[in-house]
Order: sequence, then structure tokens, then C-alpha cells
Amino acid sequence: MKSVTVQDLVERFSLEVLAGSHKLNAVIPKGRVHRPGLEFVGYFDFFPHAHVQVLGSKEITYLHTLSEEERNLHIGNIVKYHPPCFVVTRNQEGLKYLKKYCEEEGIPLLRTPLPSSRFIELVDAYLTKALAQEIAVHGVCVNVSGIGILLRGKSGVGKSETAHTLIRRGHRLVADDIVVLKKIGPETILGTHNGKTKEFLALRSIGLINVSRLYGRKAFQDETRIVLDIELTKWQDHALNNELELEPKFTEYMDIRIPHIEIQLQPGRDVAGLVEAAANNWYLRQQGYSAAEDFMKRLQSDD
Repeated sequence: MKSVTVQDLVERFSLEVLAGSHKLNAVIPKGRVHRPGLEFVGYFDFFPHAHVQVLGSKEITYLHTLSEEERNLHIGNIVKYHPPCFVVTRNQEGLKYLKKYCEEEGIPLLRTPLPSSRFIELVDAYLTKALAQEIAVHGVCVNVSGIGILLRGKSGVGKSETAHTLIRRGHRLVADDIVVLKKIGPETILGTHNGKTKEFLALRSIGLINVSRLYGRKAFQDETRIVLDIELTKWQDHALNNELELEPKFTEYMDIRIPHIEIQLQPGRDVAGLVEAAANNWYLRQQGYSAAEDFMKRLQSDD
């Protein structure tokens, strides 16, 4: 898990630095922002002081209505907890007293023209991903008709070639060789690239290709939610199942279970087509449809 500093936030969202510029290297340890409200009236029992503190129109207007003595008391009570930074939204003015305290306590005071709701939405999404638990796995990540798939298998089994065929059919590459998995929720894993391999796909006998340059921007996307783990394996006679519905299997990443499917390879077998079928079948299952159940109902209706 990488760390995020106030400087990262400033650069990411083009924030104006009003005070505390010497403390922009302060680390932001928590992934959600907070709007202090109860804290301004002296209630600190559940104050999430390690979060970015956002001061919107309500907070600043309230502070403006206080006397200098009251304002100094309320602000002083908050800054002593040393949050990583304060961000004032809507380019609000009249912040002399805030600048004073932030400079004295070494807390960055920042400003944005964005309204509070929009700024909070953007920063929450950014910090959730940036601070997420993550691991790197060997494989290929693709988005097939909006469905994120992790393709795994031994080196040389044909993962990248399968991804290339999928791209030519209109689907998208996310990452090749090294796939970074990020846990952004109790049941949600994002797949992305490590930056260095962005847009690149390595094909045996051909070499490295840039899919965006070769097939257009629609051939690549930055990240996708992983919902299927597909393992490509070598063909083994008598090892394939032909049941109407296979027993569900799962692969676990960072305590999250992802449905797992094994596809065996053989010359002439349309592996990319099977990946598409697996993706579409997963989608139908999420809608409550089972082909096996539908088939059995038809058989029973004929009795």
C-alpha cells in the first residue's frame, strides 16, 4: 500500500496553498474526507482527525458569525489534533484567522473552486484507490463487454494471445504480464497496470505492441472491477467436464472470493470465444438466469 501526501493532493486537484506550505509532505493516512461540524461546538469524542478536513460554505459561514474569542477557541480546539490538512471549497474568502492557526501549527490550508459535494466525491474516490491494499499477480487483465476478467496461466500458455484476439473483437486490455489488484471494498477488487506496462501487450514471435496506437484508444482502459478469474491450462484428455452446470469454484485475493473457471487449450479451440461466453454467462447469472435450470424446466414441461 503506497502512501499519499498533501503534496500529492495539491498536484492532483490543482489546490491553492494558503498556509503551511512547509508541511506539504505530511502523510494522509485515511481514505475518506471529513467535514467538521460537531467539532466546532466542542464535541470531539468521534473526531476522525487523521482524515482530510473539508470546510464548505456552512462551516466557513458559521465561523464568520462567531466572535473573535469564540472563533479562536473553536479553531484552536480542532488544530491541536493536527489533521493532515484543511481544504476550503468554493474559493471562499476571509480566512485570515484560519491562516494564522494553520501557520502556527504547521497544518496546510488549501483552497479549491469546486463545491464541497463534488470535491469530496473526487477526493474520496482518489484516496480509496490510492490507499487501497494491493498485490501484484502474473497474468493479463481484460475488460470483456464491461466485465473485468483476470486471465492466468503458466508462462507461454497463451494469455497475451487470447487477450489480443479479444481486443480485435472490440474488447479492452487493462494490463499485461503484471496485474495490480487493489482491494477497494469488502467485496470489490480493481485490476489495473503498474504504470510501466500501460497499453503494452507482449506477443510471442511479434514482440511488444502498443494496443492504443495499433487499434485505437478504445482498445485500452485504465482499470476494471475483477469479477472472473479464468485460468488457461494445457489440454488434458478426459479432464473436461460436460455437466449441465459445474460446481462453483473460487480464487481468493486479499480475502475476497472471485469466481474461478478453468479453460483448457487445444489447437483450433476458440479460447477467446469461450472467455466471451464465460463473461456473458456470468452476467446472466447476476440477472438471476441459469441456462441449466431453464433447460431442466423445459424437460420437465415435456413430461
